Amino acid sequence: MDTIRQDAAVTIRFTLKTEIAPGEFKEQPETAVAFIFGVEEQVPALEAALRGAVVGQKFALHIPASEIYGERDPALVREIPKQGLIRQRLQEGKFYRQMKKGSLVSFKVLEVRQDTVVVDFNEPMAGISAFIDGEVTAIRPATEAEIAEACETRRRKKIGCG
Repeated sequence: MDTIRQDAAVTIRFTLKTEIAPGEFKEQPETAVAFIFGVEEQVPALEAALRGAVVGQKFALHIPASEIYGERDPALVREIPKQGLIRQRLQEGKFYRQMKKGSLVSFKVLEVRQDTVVVDFNEPMAGISAFIDGEVTAIRPATEAEIAEACETRRRKKIGCG
């Protein structure tokens, strides 16, 4: 198998930089990852960059926030009453978590006011985009057993078992 296509066992080596704020980046150390292309889902930008690639091919791409953790939604910033919240946990800039009626309530505290709290219900990583610089290091046909295992792992993740 010379190029990356469906059911190829692919290994890539890459560095990842996340843009945690406009112009502010956090770089991860170089990492290698192996996966079955088209079975073990990758973000769309990476799959598009790798489709048809060959061993030794380098790639550089931007992965938008929408493909990773989602965009920030301003509608998820709200002012809520303090009533029923544990006041000692209400610290500006910190995350608040509490079990209420069998469900986890989680948000970031933006501002503590006299009777209310301004909170952000967005995912903590929402709005963060990434940049990847990498290289394809190996391509081979995946075995039937590898494909079956990858499919089972994907199925379990979708129902929350992995």
